[in-house]
Amino acid sequence: MHLGLLVLFLSLTKSCWCAPQQTCHPGDEFLGRCSNSFFEEKPTCTELNLGYCNDMEYSRTIFPNILGHRSRTEAESGAEYLLLSVIHGLLNGECSPEIRLVGCSVLASPCQDNKMIKPCRSTCEALRRDCAHAFEAIDMAWPYFLDCDRFFAGSEEGCFDPLTGLKARQELAMSSLSPEEPSTIIQFTYTSNAQMYSLLKRTAAKCSHISHVYSIGRSTEGRDLLVIEFTSNPGQHELLEPEIKLVGNMHGNEVLGRQLLIYLVQYLCSEYILGNQRVQTIINTTRIHILASMNPDGYELAASEVEDNNDPELSNQEGHLLNGWTNGRTNAQSLDLNRNFPDLTSIFYRNRRSRHYRIDHIPIPDAYWFGKVAPETYAVMKWIRSLPFVQSASLHGGELVVSYPFDFSRHPHEERMFSPTPDEQVLKQLARTYADAHATMSNNDTDRCGASFYRTRGIINGALWYSFAGGMSDFNYLHTNCLEITVELGCDKFPSESELYPEWKNNKEALLSFLESVHRGIKGVVKDVDGNGIKGATISVRGIRKDVTTAEDGDYWRLLNPGTHIMTATAKGYSRVSKRIYLPYNMNKAGRVDFVLEKVPVEPDFDDHLFPTVDSWDRFDPYNQFERYGEPDLSEGGIEREEKPWWWNYFSQSGISPPNWLLRTV
Repeated sequence: MHLGLLVLFLSLTKSCWCAPQQTCHPGDEFLGRCSNSFFEEKPTCTELNLGYCNDMEYSRTIFPNILGHRSRTEAESGAEYLLLSVIHGLLNGECSPEIRLVGCSVLASPCQDNKMIKPCRSTCEALRRDCAHAFEAIDMAWPYFLDCDRFFAGSEEGCFDPLTGLKARQELAMSSLSPEEPSTIIQFTYTSNAQMYSLLKRTAAKCSHISHVYSIGRSTEGRDLLVIEFTSNPGQHELLEPEIKLVGNMHGNEVLGRQLLIYLVQYLCSEYILGNQRVQTIINTTRIHILASMNPDGYELAASEVEDNNDPELSNQEGHLLNGWTNGRTNAQSLDLNRNFPDLTSIFYRNRRSRHYRIDHIPIPDAYWFGKVAPETYAVMKWIRSLPFVQSASLHGGELVVSYPFDFSRHPHEERMFSPTPDEQVLKQLARTYADAHATMSNNDTDRCGASFYRTRGIINGALWYSFAGGMSDFNYLHTNCLEITVELGCDKFPSESELYPEWKNNKEALLSFLESVHRGIKGVVKDVDGNGIKGATISVRGIRKDVTTAEDGDYWRLLNPGTHIMTATAKGYSRVSKRIYLPYNMNKAGRVDFVLEKVPVEPDFDDHLFPTVDSWDRFDPYNQFERYGEPDLSEGGIEREEKPWWWNYFSQSGISPPNWLLRTV
């Protein structure tokens, strides 16, 4: 027996001598700084038997491979192979199967006469050009083993193209199709918050010449409020280019608007690349900002409830309908975001009879900051104040109608009372633009959702429908230059996936027409005699008691309906200049009216001491109670906490060495 144990011990010892412990970190090994092998193993051809690589155009590979894996088992247990097995899902099918095939050509290169044949460098470079944006969109670094210089060869070295077979099959498939115009392909399914963020970033990377993604803040539970912009010069305001915003999912359980905006993002990017002249004109002349989800926390709750209701063991027949009107409407603090903005409409009603009181750019009362202000509301208010938005639409659900300000009744005890703004006719035309371009909203069919609005052809004054204070549209109108409408997209707040494509068809033309409608009325620049733009100058229109102010470089936009108007420009310390202008009915773009103001002595104005001035408009969060909403998340040591990307769990839970080479470093 002792002799048997001794033999077993010697055999184990021998196996330990043959496979010494790894002392070289895998990252250092693939960089060539050290090696875990005491001797070079002789490369040997063997049958290709890697599950995710078995559809390659060859049947024999070689080990050790170019990455140093000594056997099929070692290759299969590495992070590289795991990445190739999940890459289709991580990138949402983009660049698939190209990434996998090229990765397999490195992991399991073809072998001939016990010699490795490297994949072609030109194939790798083309792949990186086409697919780098997809990795950037999910905050993943380009995989080290797809380094075109290190692991690939030039054609003069006798390389092979791992995509030859795929290209041949694609060309054969294309030749069997009837010739058609290239078109945009959109997957009409619901997207989770993680998928939405990935899609927005991936789209911005794909169309980086016309789009850019930025965050305006975080939700109560820390989710990003992510905006994507489209313009010919992303990231900055251009002189005389109007800015427009679209906001969805303010109520978390009203999800159709969120999905339509996600589809619109994909459509704008793809159609611009395909040469759609209408889309190119819109993007080249407009700066578009899209916030697909203002309430991602509420959406998370609503989506989980719907998922449970679709489970026959957890739901009843009324579950889906009940959820559509209740769960997820508010944010994570149980605050209705469309009741959480400052109530400036009451201030307007109290002071509207005073000749001296300005009813535009009404400051936020200090008392507002002593109440509950949601992080989402705070972020959107800062966003609205930071950019010179001209018009806006907020997409909701529950009815089929477009409503326009005011949303709060001019009589506090009247639930339904017509309460127009000074821009009643302009706002009515904005609402009409969307409703008339929608497939069914403005028709007179009474047997449909929104039937009670057929007499007004699908539009209504908000307060005449039902009155509420603290709404976002009223805040836009009274605090900034921006005119905002509210679009109710249909009865079902959380429609089934089968309804998403029909709803996209119903709303696509309306969304594009609304974007185009910002190019109406008058635009121009207010300058001094030296040609310098004047910031904060006031543009007034006789008969409309609502002024707009100029942006940083002195440019302005004033939405107006056709007709004759008398416009006046003035600024503190400058002269007042008036002009009579005529807007013809057949104009399809904004007219240009510039003003040149001369400096004049500033006289003290007694009214400045009695009535609020534009200066108090700058008071925002005066006690710094909510500034923390915009601050980075700090760890105990005061260092900004770095969270691992969402896809890290694929690797950290697999038991392999963490692939830190996939983390993007700043």
